[in-house]
Amino acid sequence: MAADTELSEREREILRLVATGASNKQIAQALYISANTVKVHLRNIFSKIGVVSRTEATLYAIREGIAPPPAGTAVSSNGNEAQVTTENGQAEAFTVREPVLLPFPQRLLRSRNALVLLSLVLLVTVGTLGISLRGFFQPPPAQLPTPVPTLARWETRAPLPEGRAGLAAAVYENQIYAIAGETDSGPTGAVTRYDPARDVWEALASKPIPVSEVNAVLLGEKIYVPGGKLASGEPTDVVEVYDPRRDAWEQKASLPVALSGYALAAFEGKMYLFGGWDRKQALASVYAYDPAADAWVERTSMPTARAYAGAAVAGGKVFVVGGWNGEQALAVNEVYYPQRDGSGEQAWEISAPLPEGRYGMRVSGLAEYIYILGGIGSIDPVEYLPQTGHWQGFEAPPREIGESGGAIVGFDKYLYLFGGRRGGNLLDQTQVYQAIYTIAIPLIP
Repeated sequence: MAADTELSEREREILRLVATGASNKQIAQALYISANTVKVHLRNIFSKIGVVSRTEATLYAIREGIAPPPAGTAVSSNGNEAQVTTENGQAEAFTVREPVLLPFPQRLLRSRNALVLLSLVLLVTVGTLGISLRGFFQPPPAQLPTPVPTLARWETRAPLPEGRAGLAAAVYENQIYAIAGETDSGPTGAVTRYDPARDVWEALASKPIPVSEVNAVLLGEKIYVPGGKLASGEPTDVVEVYDPRRDAWEQKASLPVALSGYALAAFEGKMYLFGGWDRKQALASVYAYDPAADAWVERTSMPTARAYAGAAVAGGKVFVVGGWNGEQALAVNEVYYPQRDGSGEQAWEISAPLPEGRYGMRVSGLAEYIYILGGIGSIDPVEYLPQTGHWQGFEAPPREIGESGGAIVGFDKYLYLFGGRRGGNLLDQTQVYQAIYTIAIPLIP
């Protein structure tokens, strides 16, 4: 019987998510329902369509047109029989049967042929063993979460030499540099270098002016750290630049205005600074820095004034998300097009807002996704796929990362989180999340 008359719209939505490989937890996060509710829906779905496994449910969804077949496959059906044919001519068939309540091991054995079929279909989808899934799959529909394998994607690494919040971080030649920040004794200029391969920290030449509430970007082969909050609590306009090759610091052209708590991004060889706190208020200003000219230029202001927002580059544009306007946490997500600014075109657009307002969070772009962790207003991890305009949750770290003040960098396949503040305590922890993964799928003989 056609699925259109058997399944409710919510059940069809859940079945589509099952077909992507999403877990119950991921489905719950995508649809904003509880995992128990997902389980109830799945029991009803399995009963209605006559299947006993997620594999068969996936194939049923493909056969009925509820979910698209993987690239390179063809699906045909006749009554309760369905057949999937891969691009190399291999074929498998299955029958949608009445549900039989068996213990899990027996159901697993009965589903052996379906598992063979799933391996074939996934093998074609992946294309070649070990390919990066983030780069291979076409962007999912707006309501679909990104499929992830069942594996441990978080791990704890060697901690910072001391607890720090409001610090900056940047990557140069496979090494991560943690710079400045607030310690128990006040702002620091400490610079420590982390080697991910050896999981060790090393102390380097300190930043001359200790500050907190800063960010950093790599331009060329130097790390730029503009402004920040001094020990007096006042912001500074000083821009200091670190040369990792010489382990030395120098000053560059000062900011047009003293700022802390700004968002920062590097795009096509220039540095863009968004908003921030100037002693009195949150700002909407945007400044671009050209290292060749050693000069700042004011650009088109943000639609929303804010401090303690985050910025990340994806798809040839800069997303500035969240922040604090002096009164409340914001959920705004505004998109800046540097190449349009100054050409007479609209430099800013509005994109899908965060699920909840937050500020002081960690924001990083990696493989065309934007990741947000922690923050005041919400601490739930969320990721954003600009192609679909959809926010979704992802796995929380094993240790609490605190409300604010930590640093994040995306490097290789991983997100690295350092320090932060939880309540009144400064954190020294280092946690690593595998955002991009590879899988090898063996065929069952």
